[in-house]
Amino acid sequence: MTDRARELYIDLLARMLTRYGFSDGVLTEARFSRVPFLRPVQAQFRKKGLVVARQEPYDSNQREYGLDWPEHAETMVGLRRLDNLHQCIKTIVAESVPGDLVETGVWRGGASIFMKGVLAAYGAERDLWLCDSFEGLPSPDTSNFPQDNGIRLDKEAWYLAVSEADVARNFERYGLLDEHVHFVKGWFRDTLSSLTVDEISLLRLDGDLYESTIQALNPLYPRISVGGFCVVDDYGNIEACRQAVHDYRDKHGITDEIVDVDGSGVFWRVTERIDRHN
Repeated sequence: MTDRARELYIDLLARMLTRYGFSDGVLTEARFSRVPFLRPVQAQFRKKGLVVARQEPYDSNQREYGLDWPEHAETMVGLRRLDNLHQCIKTIVAESVPGDLVETGVWRGGASIFMKGVLAAYGAERDLWLCDSFEGLPSPDTSNFPQDNGIRLDKEAWYLAVSEADVARNFERYGLLDEHVHFVKGWFRDTLSSLTVDEISLLRLDGDLYESTIQALNPLYPRISVGGFCVVDDYGNIEACRQAVHDYRDKHGITDEIVDVDGSGVFWRVTERIDRHN
């Protein structure tokens, strides 16, 4: 594949996964603040996995920066964060940084599909691990993680629960599901410590909560190779996630520069591997 063909494929993949330019609307759950007698009906709908929603108009700027929740797209992270993943993987391949790619929190799988597509475009075979409950976010454990108090994405973000089978079908739609794609189903507290990965070249965190972020960093960050990357999706827009990142970095004396991507996502390049048992 020529350099030009590679760039065109990666750009097309990003546009398709985000539905950038496709006028894909955004579904927003209807609020019944002015008709309170409908709230019990709304609650019953939620229990059955149904919602009353309205469609918002498409906004290309929102889609570029990953600021909306698209109705049909496989990812909501936007073009800027996908381009950042491309540049990270391009560097990893060019410099032969060892390790697998791991994503914690995958939604419909779009960011992982993109990473797999970029690897394919560069002719690189690496294992890709998709870690998720595939049932949405957990209810906040505020007794152990008070930083998550008031964040009820388990109840409010009905949109985030996507099954493993649906994510696998999305990979198949793009012709990118193979033996190097691994699904790790379960809550992070139960699965990540036993993940059978010794070296990681790229760790992408998209757990929203303090709990989900710190429970990914604790077992997985020490496995990132020198020269690898740590990417955090919600650093710029969820305070609890940002606090988890800084608590972990402060505890382990990590001073690698945090680089902003688009006001929401950030990344840094790992210059020193920390002790897994510390």
